[in-house]
Amino acid sequence: MFRNRTAFVTLTFLLSLTLSVAPPTLTAAEKQSDFQIPETDDGLPGAGPIRRYDWFRNLWKTRRTDFATQVKAKQGAVVFLGDSITQGWGPNLRNFFPGVNVANRGISGDTTRGMLIRLNEDVLALRPSAVVMLVGTNDLEEKSEPETIAANVRLILTELKKHRADMPIVMCQVFPSSATKSRPAKSIQKLNALYAAAVRGDAQVTVVDTWTLFADEHGDAKKEEFPDLLHPNEIGYTKWGNALHPILATLSLTDTHADDFQPEDGFVSLFNGRDLTGWGFRPTTEQMLKSRERWHSRDPNAPPWPVVTKPVTFDGKVATPGGRYIARNGRLVVTTPSEGRKIQQLWTTKEFGSDFTLKLEFRATPNADSGIFIRRPQLQCRDFVLAGPYKDLTKYKPQGWNEVTVDVKGGVAHCTCNGEVLEAEFKVPQSGPIGLEGDRGQIEYRRIRVRM
Repeated sequence: MFRNRTAFVTLTFLLSLTLSVAPPTLTAAEKQSDFQIPETDDGLPGAGPIRRYDWFRNLWKTRRTDFATQVKAKQGAVVFLGDSITQGWGPNLRNFFPGVNVANRGISGDTTRGMLIRLNEDVLALRPSAVVMLVGTNDLEEKSEPETIAANVRLILTELKKHRADMPIVMCQVFPSSATKSRPAKSIQKLNALYAAAVRGDAQVTVVDTWTLFADEHGDAKKEEFPDLLHPNEIGYTKWGNALHPILATLSLTDTHADDFQPEDGFVSLFNGRDLTGWGFRPTTEQMLKSRERWHSRDPNAPPWPVVTKPVTFDGKVATPGGRYIARNGRLVVTTPSEGRKIQQLWTTKEFGSDFTLKLEFRATPNADSGIFIRRPQLQCRDFVLAGPYKDLTKYKPQGWNEVTVDVKGGVAHCTCNGEVLEAEFKVPQSGPIGLEGDRGQIEYRRIRVRM
């Protein structure tokens, strides 16, 4: 009797121990069945097409199984979410962002609904430092309505924000393609407009104008950049990478140190590279108030143009209220406005009445629009190739650093970009401050210096 009781207790103990021990963690290979495309749409989030072609089922499973093996190594990565255009950039994104931990989570042929379904395991599990999105073109091929696609994107954004409320999200506009690829320009433009509307006023999301970057005069892809009118070649990927680099720099994901530039003899820096000392807001002039009133009265979609009633200085501050102007790693950045466009001006607290030479360098995202105020009149400073007005410059470097030189003598300024004349005789007042305008896109300024 005693011996039977001992055996019973021992058996009970071993059984309870077995039940209390967690099952071993499955390897990625053992979890392959987890990455099958669901057989039906029942209970799945979002709306619209989920591709279930045999080739896509196999690719989905293979890619996601591989992603699962990288979760530990890719913690904190900048995650690129997309389809074949993203996948085609390669696992290291062709080493375009050296020193940045990147994770390519593109799957060729995927739709926005497919990306929504795999968001948790493929993206959020990496606890990304930022997410770069290029999504939606395959939905168009599957005849999904732009409104349905945009609704899926809003769901993706909601999940990203729920995961981390301060995680930067970079949204690339859908690239141009062709009606021959079931992706007509009008549908892409409508989709991009819906994307912009979905994030308008959302400071967590930065929109990059990658549609204007690539579109020809008809709104289609160019053969020299998209040989099949859908997928970029090396030229296209380089342009895309160049467009993203300034945004990642402003997010402190790259270009994390100021350069060691020293002004030439006789020049004095107007920007110390660390904060906005010497800069501020000045009251909006009567002329600007009238321009603002005329613009807003005739155009209900005119961009916001805040009015400044009292001067404000930002000595020792690294950013203006709302973060439109920030000092970051040696650069004075006019950030992308969350409204799409927003008119603002930052001015030197000092005025310049004698002759002077102003030199600075700028780098613009695609189609960005800013300006340099010279004693108040504005010299356009833009992504000149796309935004004009100086589209014939041969030395301008799109999304690269360009030097502007302004020689002021009396009431006339001679203005050049990389040595090419912008304005030979630009009329300016006899005295006034220097300023930087913000309108559309992002522009960085550095090495701002003056010689009196």
